[in-house]
Amino acid sequence: MSTPVRIAFLSCAALVIGGLVACATTPTGRKQLRLVPASTMEALGVQSFEQIKQEEPISQDPAANRYVRCLADALIAELPAKWRRKQWEVVVFDSDTVNAFALPGGRIGVYRGIMEVADAPEQLAAVMGHEIGHVLANHGNERVSQGLVAQGVMVSASVLTAGNPRTQQAVLAGLGLGAQVGVLLPFSRKHESEADLIGMDLMAEAGFDPHGAVQLWRNMAARSKGQPPQFLSTHPSHQTRIQALQKHLSVAVPKYESARSRGRRPACVPPR
Repeated sequence: MSTPVRIAFLSCAALVIGGLVACATTPTGRKQLRLVPASTMEALGVQSFEQIKQEEPISQDPAANRYVRCLADALIAELPAKWRRKQWEVVVFDSDTVNAFALPGGRIGVYRGIMEVADAPEQLAAVMGHEIGHVLANHGNERVSQGLVAQGVMVSASVLTAGNPRTQQAVLAGLGLGAQVGVLLPFSRKHESEADLIGMDLMAEAGFDPHGAVQLWRNMAARSKGQPPQFLSTHPSHQTRIQALQKHLSVAVPKYESARSRGRRPACVPPR
C-alpha cells in the first residue's frame, strides 16, 4: 500500500471509529454523531451570544422584555433538570429581522420582527420552543461533527488524487456537492423537523395551546415570497411543517390538557 493510500485509509478509518464512539441519541430517539465535548459547545454558544449582543441593538422596551421573559420562564420550567438549572439569559433584539435563536450555554435571542408574525403568545412560544429544541437535541454539535467528518473525507480524497490535478479537482468538486446535498442539507431539514416536534411538546407541557404552532407556520407561509425547492433547502417547506405538526397534535394536545389541569396557565401579555 502506497503512502498516500495508507494516509487516506487511516484518515477514513479514524472517522469511522470516531463515529462509532461518538454516537448519541436525540430526545426523539434518533441516532446522531457528536464529536465535540458539550462544554466546548456551551463555551462557543456563550461567546457567540456575546458577539451578537455587541452587533445587534438590544430592545429597551420593558413590555417586550417582560413578555419574552414570561414565555421563556414558562418553557424553561418544563425542561429536563440539567437544562432547567442553567441560568438562561434572554435578550430581545430591537430589529425587524423575523428570527429567534437559542444557543448551548443557556442563551435565547428573540428579534422584535418575529413578534409581528408570531402575533399571539402560543405562537411565539412555538418559535422559542423550537429554538430551545435545537439545543436540547444538540443539533449544533451534530452539525459541527458532520463538518469535521466531511473535512476528513475531503482531505483523504485530496491525498488519493494528488498525482492527477484534473482528477483531484473533479473528485473534490463532486464530494463537495455530495456533502452539501447528500448530508448537510438533509440533516438540516431533519433538525428543523425534529425541533418542531420537540418545541411543540415543550410548549404544550408549559400550558400553551399547541395549535399555535400550526397557526405560526400558516402565518409564515402567508408572508413568504417563495422558497427554494425543498430538495435544496435547509428548511422543510411550510406545508411539510404544517402537515407534520398537525399530525403531532394527537401527541401534544393531551400534554397540553394535562398541563392545564396541573395549573400550567402562563399569563404572558404581548406588548401593545
